[in-house]
Amino acid sequence: MLRIIYFYGKFMAMKNFFFRVTVSVFCLLIASKLNAQNGSKQFEFDDFFKNYTFYSPGVRGFKSMKDGENYAASESRGTKIAIHSYETGETIKTILDLSQIKSEKLKNFSDFSFDNRETRILLLADKEAIYRRSFTANYFVYDIGKQIITQVSDNGKQQLATFSPDGTKVAFVRLNNLFYTDLQSGKETQITEDGKFNFVINGVPDWVYEEEFEFNKAFEWSPDGQYLAWVRFDESLVAQFSMTMFQGLEPSLDENKLYPGVSAFKYPKAGDPNSVVSVNTYSLMSGEKQVMDIGSETDIYIPRIRFTQDSAQLAIFRLNRLQNNLEILLASPSTGKSQILITETNKYYLDENYFDDVKFLEDKLHFTMRSEKDGFSHIYLYNMQGKLVSQITKGDFDVTTLNGVDVKNKLLYYTSAEPKPYQREVYSIKWDGSGKKKISVSTGSNSVKFSEGFKFYSITSSSAKTPSTTILYNQKGKIVRVLDDNKPLNDKLKEYKFAYREFFNFNTSGNINLNGWMLKPADFDPAKKYPVFMTQYSGPDSQSALDVWDLGWEEYLAQLGYIVVCVDGRGTGGRGEAFRKVTYLQLGKYETIDQIEAAKYLGSLSFIDASRIGIWGWSFGGYISSSCMVKGDGVFKTGIAVAPVTNWRYYDNIYTERFMRTPQENPEGYDQNSPLNFAENLKGNFLVCHGIADDNVHAQNTFEFTERLVQANKQFEMQLYTNRNHGIYGGNTTYHLYTRMINFIMEKL
Repeated sequence: MLRIIYFYGKFMAMKNFFFRVTVSVFCLLIASKLNAQNGSKQFEFDDFFKNYTFYSPGVRGFKSMKDGENYAASESRGTKIAIHSYETGETIKTILDLSQIKSEKLKNFSDFSFDNRETRILLLADKEAIYRRSFTANYFVYDIGKQIITQVSDNGKQQLATFSPDGTKVAFVRLNNLFYTDLQSGKETQITEDGKFNFVINGVPDWVYEEEFEFNKAFEWSPDGQYLAWVRFDESLVAQFSMTMFQGLEPSLDENKLYPGVSAFKYPKAGDPNSVVSVNTYSLMSGEKQVMDIGSETDIYIPRIRFTQDSAQLAIFRLNRLQNNLEILLASPSTGKSQILITETNKYYLDENYFDDVKFLEDKLHFTMRSEKDGFSHIYLYNMQGKLVSQITKGDFDVTTLNGVDVKNKLLYYTSAEPKPYQREVYSIKWDGSGKKKISVSTGSNSVKFSEGFKFYSITSSSAKTPSTTILYNQKGKIVRVLDDNKPLNDKLKEYKFAYREFFNFNTSGNINLNGWMLKPADFDPAKKYPVFMTQYSGPDSQSALDVWDLGWEEYLAQLGYIVVCVDGRGTGGRGEAFRKVTYLQLGKYETIDQIEAAKYLGSLSFIDASRIGIWGWSFGGYISSSCMVKGDGVFKTGIAVAPVTNWRYYDNIYTERFMRTPQENPEGYDQNSPLNFAENLKGNFLVCHGIADDNVHAQNTFEFTERLVQANKQFEMQLYTNRNHGIYGGNTTYHLYTRMINFIMEKL
């Protein structure tokens, strides 16, 4: 993603004048150097898919200490942890050095976390992926004072090991059951015993919850450490999906050398039964378990549980099957009795991204929520009786991220899609909605990370014309130091000849204004006519046409003589609820129309060859590119679909029903927007690619679609990838995929 950083001229407060000037000049210097480049070097394909020439690591991997003055960082390839000063960046001390500690089982680690007292460190090693967010690992605890490392459990890999609030215990999941280890005695206690693969899961979500409610941990410690609460998933009634697994290479599954194996897991498709869920607690003092009262209705979702600041109150998020009614219950972990704290409804659906913006504040008096009740995404403040205190943010813009709540100073920090929907700025605001201040400086896309107590914050900024920079500020908004100026990448870019993405907008025939970017060849001649290759994702609340740095294969295509264009159609984010949810019950209809409208608009421009317009997409984007090829009436000469959904009846129920309801309720919405049912209308050159071990968008989508194309006598090309999932990577796979697509584009467009 890409953008240009320029001086922000209207200052919000005179006290910020000098630091804003300093940052603006700094960013302008970077931008001017890039714009003034005289490089002549050409991109090579391997720059993007083998050598990663333009990779920018950025600033990552540091964790704030509780004092807010220092941070901890992993160093020396996961063998050391050192404490550094925010103010100077200097090393205060090294608190862990594995070369100085005898540990036969732990040689390095990939992540770490502190207990609340910062006397112990939990180390994660030997990570092994399960699905998108879930994994198993070996966990170790390092006692800083005693300089001793102990393994959390030697009975097999664990999931999601988590310190108790006092740091004396670690809870984890293994083989679908919940456990905890007492670090003082070394005793391991098994809390649940009914966990069984493809039947019952305790403490971690099932496949569809993990994927569509975007979390991987379904257990919580109470603030006093006396209770563990967890969600139990009974998958018994959920249908099982199977994928054939071959021997393959990198990795090689040698057990499948002669006879292919089968990967089978529970996957509920649209309209089908889900896991039956319950919420349970365990008392560490008594050893007793309690089932929470979540009502008698079983066809519901529990997308989150979270203790409030009070150990006697467990917040349970109860969401109906249609996902348009959310109730937050407050339950007693000792008795299981519950009552409704607040109810949030929506005439369309409730966005799952808002669940984590429910934050129970340290004052024990308030909590925050994000809602679209006024037509835009905004933050609201409530008291613990569920009464509205204030709408903190207001205006015709969407809040995209709640960054933090400063209880001491009654301030809230957020990121929003203003002043333009395709940009991101960071603001602070008082709880009563007054005193709004823009704390990001550079125009484009900005994100923020705070130290404990909000004493320092770093802002990472980039634009379509400027690679990312990260600058550290103190609480008063004064620059402390530049954490990353991305100089190696900026210097590298000076060697190359390339153009930048330009933003534009246009009105469709239905008078809908759409935003997009256009990338022209570096030697663009307006007197010539160029072929166009359109890229898009188009999924609900997504945005691809963002003002952010993103140097990728699009630049390589531009070098080959194509104009690359990205347009965000209806259904995408940053423009309010009405624009975002117009696709409700007819997913794919307006998204397809808008991409076709974009192609027609582009074809009307003097420098574009209207007979040579192509489109591609991955996942939802592959769904839309497929739809465009069968509904575009020849507007697109060439199309590529990677891992496409081709019929929403084949996709999981949580995602699909959120936007479409069930097939039983909305058969026409499903059928009229499925490329399968329009295969006979395919016009143009079409390539479809899929990993046959895609656990997310099953290869079934491609196989059923291509069978329709065959029976309609429509020619197409297909590329399958053995044992590859939705990301289609591993070994030489990504390189092969993009080589295949580029060759197809060059031949067919």
